[in-house]
Amino acid sequence: MNYPDAEAIFEEFNVRIVPANVVPLVGETRAVATLHRIAKRHGEEHARFVVMTLAETANSKASINETALWAVSDLVLLAEKNFPHLVTTDVENWFKFFDQLPLGWIQFWSLDMDGIVPKRFAVAGMVYERMKRTFGPLQIQPDFFDDRRQIA
Repeated sequence: MNYPDAEAIFEEFNVRIVPANVVPLVGETRAVATLHRIAKRHGEEHARFVVMTLAETANSKASINETALWAVSDLVLLAEKNFPHLVTTDVENWFKFFDQLPLGWIQFWSLDMDGIVPKRFAVAGMVYERMKRTFGPLQIQPDFFDDRRQIA
């Protein structure tokens, strides 16, 4: 099947589409139908922002796959709800956040959950936890009893 809407968005951001039997390299994808479904559900501007997030950030170009596309789509919706400035007036910090995010590793860690927790939700949850720490109310004064604080 052809999905001209999704193909055009990928082309706009120089993401090369490869056949289903080819393992994608950095900047390549085979998840055209996924992007088409995202665009159909949330609109082309939303889908464009999702692809831009993955294609234009340092640590995400190798992760333009079905799981990442859906997870980032969910994260955009979460940001619109909880941190609207990130996707409207402070987009630079959105991209800085994704530049520093080890998205490939997060996807790798989510493989342990396969068959029990959908990878899309696992990845979105792990990234949202980081997003909440970075942009949420505790960004200035972290919780003293946070289980992730490090002792020198």
